[in-house]
Amino acid sequence: MSTYDESLPAQRQSGAVESAVFDAELIDDVPQTPSLTRWQRFMNWWRRSRHVPPALKSRHAAKNALLRLAGVLLWSPWWFVGAVGRGAVAVFLTWRKWVRVYDYREAAEQSEKLADKFIEIRELTLFRWKVTGMTVVAVVTAGAVVYLLYGGRALWIAAAVVAFGMAVFGRRKDGAPGRTPTLSGPRSLTWMMDPQMLVDAFRDAKLIGKDESLRLVERATHDGAGWAVTVDLPATRKAADVIKNREALASALAVDELQLIVERVRGRGGHAGRVFLWVADSDPYAGPPLRFPLLDVERWDAWQPIPFGRDARSRRVDMQLVWTSLLIGAIPRQGKTFATRLPAAGLILDPHARLYVFDGKGGKDWEAAANVAHRFVCGDEIEHAETIRDHLVELVAEVQARYARMSALDDELCPESKITPAISRDRDLGMPITAVIIDEVQVYLENPAREDVGGKKSTLGAYIADLLTYLARKGPAVGIVVILATQRPDSNTIPSRLRAVLGSRFALRVMDWRDSNIVLGEQMNTRGFDASTLLPGHKGVGILRPDADTDTGADMIAKTVRTYFMANPDWRTICERGRALRQEAGTLTGHAAGDDEQRAVDPAAVLKALGSGLVASEDPATIPEPLASVLDYLGDDLDNREFVPTAELVDALDVEPTMFGRQMGDCGCHPRRGRAVSEDGAVRQIRGYYTADLRTATAENSAEEE
Repeated sequence: MSTYDESLPAQRQSGAVESAVFDAELIDDVPQTPSLTRWQRFMNWWRRSRHVPPALKSRHAAKNALLRLAGVLLWSPWWFVGAVGRGAVAVFLTWRKWVRVYDYREAAEQSEKLADKFIEIRELTLFRWKVTGMTVVAVVTAGAVVYLLYGGRALWIAAAVVAFGMAVFGRRKDGAPGRTPTLSGPRSLTWMMDPQMLVDAFRDAKLIGKDESLRLVERATHDGAGWAVTVDLPATRKAADVIKNREALASALAVDELQLIVERVRGRGGHAGRVFLWVADSDPYAGPPLRFPLLDVERWDAWQPIPFGRDARSRRVDMQLVWTSLLIGAIPRQGKTFATRLPAAGLILDPHARLYVFDGKGGKDWEAAANVAHRFVCGDEIEHAETIRDHLVELVAEVQARYARMSALDDELCPESKITPAISRDRDLGMPITAVIIDEVQVYLENPAREDVGGKKSTLGAYIADLLTYLARKGPAVGIVVILATQRPDSNTIPSRLRAVLGSRFALRVMDWRDSNIVLGEQMNTRGFDASTLLPGHKGVGILRPDADTDTGADMIAKTVRTYFMANPDWRTICERGRALRQEAGTLTGHAAGDDEQRAVDPAAVLKALGSGLVASEDPATIPEPLASVLDYLGDDLDNREFVPTAELVDALDVEPTMFGRQMGDCGCHPRRGRAVSEDGAVRQIRGYYTADLRTATAENSAEEE
């Protein structure tokens, strides 16, 4: 997945792969670098010179400098008046302490000799009152003499000097009590002119200490529909903590947390303590629906990222489907089906892509897809679930066949034992990009019909879950994409073994943080991403967690996205366009071509492929988290290994260690010391879990459920 600001790229007509040998002549001449003009050399020096002020190095910087200067000129009279007022108050308080002999009195009280020193304090107080009176008389007399000799202009000059002195005396000092500015609303202009307010907000949110400050990397500038600023945190402070406590920082800044975007600056020029802040001028997710860009495109390439929505800063967010899978979860009427149809539209507009579309709702939301789908099922009856089972068994056999065919290809056509664009478009090889799209997947996963799978008693729903798990785990390398959508994102509906292999996640509004974690991943709420905090009125707004193997997933954890909107008439137009493209390319197959005949497969080979992943019907829903995730991670190693270090499980499951240990204890499995071989080959004693204890805890949890 990736984020772009540019417009959609034009699509290139895909065709057959050509291979030819051309005659060529090797040329050793190195192309000459064009020489720079004197003006270009001067501009290069001007932009890079440290002697030139940053405000003069570019037109954008000069514009921002002029805005800041205008703000200073606009607010300086009010700042001066306020400083003079604070200075007058400070002078009065200082004089009051002096005339009351405050320091002498306090010393006498601490030495418990106030009664003995009372007469001396009284005399000193009267003396200082006399000095004050004489000073006032002298100042008034001097003023009268100056007025008689030089006129009123001299008095105005003297008053200005006194006011300037009071303004300096009353200036705001960092950390001074009673001088902390109060935030009362979005600080757009104030942010730009007074970065100290941002420092105070970080302190109020407990993100930095009272004696710590921020370093301004880039001054606040108006970026799009909000204000952006980049700061460096104090040493040892991490940007991840700011992201996690974004709500507290939003409260300190007096803005809604949806208006505040906090990102860690990565890559070149970034580090663990550099934070980018963006505060929207208004609700960034309000306004009319966003039109789906692919409505204006004749065709699309499934290998290209598909437009999915826009983030709070109105940057386009694209979703890459090849090499990954997708889970979408939400409560009803939050835009789940509309979000699911967006990646499906990109696949429909690629005539070389093949679709398996299964709708557990049984309505007309996916009815138009029947005109392009290779396999299509709509309904929630037992016969519909059985048909889906047969189609998935057929696809598992297809995955096995693809691996066999791919192993016979030469290294030039298949260099990495993975599907390539050329392979997917070669009709002779028969390995197109194939997507399994299931809306309301919980309807089929919860089917209680008894099923005998390889001699094991299971349910139809558990068997479908096993088939989907295999496709999501083994299928991406051969061009299989699994997209699942559910309105019941809980641990009993989608087994952990299936969730663990779904790389990309998108959570619209859910009921609580537990459901959010089930969709986005364990402990995501503690990292600042909780889909239950989304507003009910923000239809189609959710938290996207991209696959870590994609370009965007390597640079970010998650982000809030407002998805594009595609109404039913537009959806039907997309499907009609996809059917026409397939008819033209000769790739219209299966249900769309009127052929629903089931392909013959070897059931034994499918069961062998599923292997030990098959579970009995009592197992998948009774094992609590995180024990279920541990079992999924170990797989066959549960019987082959004796001891598993805690550090290995924490890294593999990406969980917080303390919470993980507490939850494993609740499951009846406590860590113990055991021997493990380290990377240097040495045998050391470390804390972890014995697999025998894991098996015992699994059996006890299953027995309790029964």
